Amino acid sequence: MKPLIDTHCHVQDAKFADDREAVIARACELLEALVVIGDSLETSRQAVELCRTEVYAAIGVHPYHAADVDEKTLAALEILADRDGVVALGEIGLDYYNEFCPREIQRKALPKQLELAAKLKLPVVIHCREAQADTLAILAEYRTSLPACIMHCFGGDAAFARSCIELQCHISFAGNVTYPKAAPLREAALETPMQYLLVETDAPYLAPQAKRGQRCEPAFIQHTATFLAELKNVHPETFAQETTKNARHVFQIP
Repeated sequence: MKPLIDTHCHVQDAKFADDREAVIARACELLEALVVIGDSLETSRQAVELCRTEVYAAIGVHPYHAADVDEKTLAALEILADRDGVVALGEIGLDYYNEFCPREIQRKALPKQLELAAKLKLPVVIHCREAQADTLAILAEYRTSLPACIMHCFGGDAAFARSCIELQCHISFAGNVTYPKAAPLREAALETPMQYLLVETDAPYLAPQAKRGQRCEPAFIQHTATFLAELKNVHPETFAQETTKNARHVFQIP
């Protein structure tokens, strides 16, 4: 099912330490491109170091690490954004499910990174878990200043999907949409117009049902894409072409 783009993976993760290059090679053989996502300054730098033909990077600080978002970190991200292959700021956002960082600190860190993205004219990759109302409220203030916004590993229902689409956010689905108990995610996918739909692995997490229990890798995106194409009654080749066109537009990948 080529072309496909994995819009969100973490192949710099330690789980790939023993075979990272082989994983990337498999991905590049099967896919048109992949975007390696940072979740801290350190992993953002690691993501950038992996950039090459067909491999791009997003840089940012995850809400788990929101306390690290200070002027020094923002300055370092701005410098890193000049590196070849950097196509977005992310993943950033709010996470009230685990709340490893207090909510009030997260709510201060997110606007700072959105302001940086607006300054750099970069799209943003948003992590939102159990924080829908606050995420939408903050995004509403900045959305028109951003070239694009991706709701990564979408975890809401159809109503939340509609709210995101009203803000002209793209919605990215990962392998968990294939899980038997994920009916709300499938309803959200059905609600999402093709022009706003993206697909990802979030590797090494959330392997699709056919590979569940294994370490997820970018090559597994074909399972999720095939599932979503069938769900939306779209020919698999058309689905791949449309979602790839969306990804290239969002990330400005040539």
